Amino acid sequence: MKSISELSIGGKKVMVRVDFNVPLDDQGRITDDTRIKAHLPTINYVIGQKGKLILASHLGRPKGKRAEKYSLKPVSLRLSELLGRPVTFVDDCVGPEAEKAVAEMKERDVVLLENLRFHAEEEKNDKGFARELAKLCDVYVDDAFAAAHRGHASNAGITGYVSDCAAGLLLASELDYLKKATEDPVRPLVAIIGGAKVSDKIGVLDRLTEKVDKLIIGGGMAFTFLRALGYEVGLSLCEQDMLDVARTIMTKAADRHVRLYLPVDCVISQAASADAVTKYVTVQEIPKEWMALDIGPASTTLFGEALADARTIVWNGPMGMFELAPFSRGTFGLVNFVASAHALSIVGGGDTDTAVHQAGAAARISYISTGGGAFLELLEGKAMPAVEALENCGGQK
Repeated sequence: MKSISELSIGGKKVMVRVDFNVPLDDQGRITDDTRIKAHLPTINYVIGQKGKLILASHLGRPKGKRAEKYSLKPVSLRLSELLGRPVTFVDDCVGPEAEKAVAEMKERDVVLLENLRFHAEEEKNDKGFARELAKLCDVYVDDAFAAAHRGHASNAGITGYVSDCAAGLLLASELDYLKKATEDPVRPLVAIIGGAKVSDKIGVLDRLTEKVDKLIIGGGMAFTFLRALGYEVGLSLCEQDMLDVARTIMTKAADRHVRLYLPVDCVISQAASADAVTKYVTVQEIPKEWMALDIGPASTTLFGEALADARTIVWNGPMGMFELAPFSRGTFGLVNFVASAHALSIVGGGDTDTAVHQAGAAARISYISTGGGAFLELLEGKAMPAVEALENCGGQK
C-alpha cells in the first residue's frame, strides 16, 4: 500500500475519500468539526503539491435517496473557512454536473462532491457507480479510516478502475498507531472496553484475551459479566443471552493469565435523568428496582491502579452514561488516569473521544482515533476492505 507522499500529483485530478460524517443540529449547522479538521493534513498536502483536489464523503444514513438534511453543503462552507480558500460544492457526486465541475478545475482548486450515499449503489459497491467515480480522477487517495471497514464503491470498488492509489496521511497514521498497539506492543498492554452491549464487542473481547496483559471491562456491558458471576444487577442493562459468552471470555482470560477487572461498586438510580436521585453501592448490593449507570469511586481507583504500570493502553467505550452529569464521574476519572499514565494511549470510538475532549485531556492522549467500528474491527483482527482495495489498486478495467 502506497502513501500519498509516494505519488506524483502535481496538476492531476486527485480524489480523496474523506469522512465528513459530522453531527448537524436541526438547523443544519455543524456541532463538531473534529472529523473535518482531521483531514486537513492530507487536504493541504494535495493543495501544496498543486493537485486538483476532489473530495468525496458520506454523511448520515439517507438510505440511497436524496435528503436535504444529509447534504454536505454545510461542510463545504466550514471547510472553506478552515482552509481560507474557496471550496466549490457540487450538487451530485457523479454525472454531468460533477464531470463539468472537475473539468473546469485548475491546480490547487478544491471541489466537494455531494453525499455519496444519496446513491444506493454506493453501499452496494456497485461496479458501474465505482467506475463513474473513477472517471473523475487520475489519482485516488483513501483517507477515511472511520469507513475503512466498509466495502463500498467509493473506497473499495473505485480502486479497480484507477491506476494510481494511495493512503492519505490520516489513514496511514491510524493504521500505524493501531499496529503499534496490536502487533508488537510495549508491555504491559492494557485494554479498556466499555459501552452498552457485550453482543457488540464479543469478537473484540475474545481477541483481546489473546493479546493483552490486563483487560478492564466497564460500562453497561460489565453488568452482563457480573450477572454471569451470580450477582443481582437489578434493572441494569444485562444481556441474558450473553451470560454464557461472558463466562467463556472470563475463563479464557484466566487460562491465559490475563488479569480481568470488573467494577466493584457503581452509581445506581431509578431513572436515567440529569436530576435523578443517585446512590453509591457495591456491586453486591444493587436493589432489584434500581439500575447501575456508572462505575463508582472504588472502581475508578481500582482501574486507575491497574493502569499504573501500563506501557500501552487501548480504550473503546465509556464507563457509564457520561452524557448525564450524575453518571459522568467514572468515565471522566478514568480519562484522567489514562492521560496521566506513562504509556502509549490510543482511544477510539465516538463516545470515548467525546468524553476525552469534555474532560479537557485530549492533548495528553497519545492518539485519538477517528474510527469507531473500524477501530474495533482492527482490534479484532478483521480484514479492512478499503485497505485491501488500496493494496490491489488498478485490478480492473
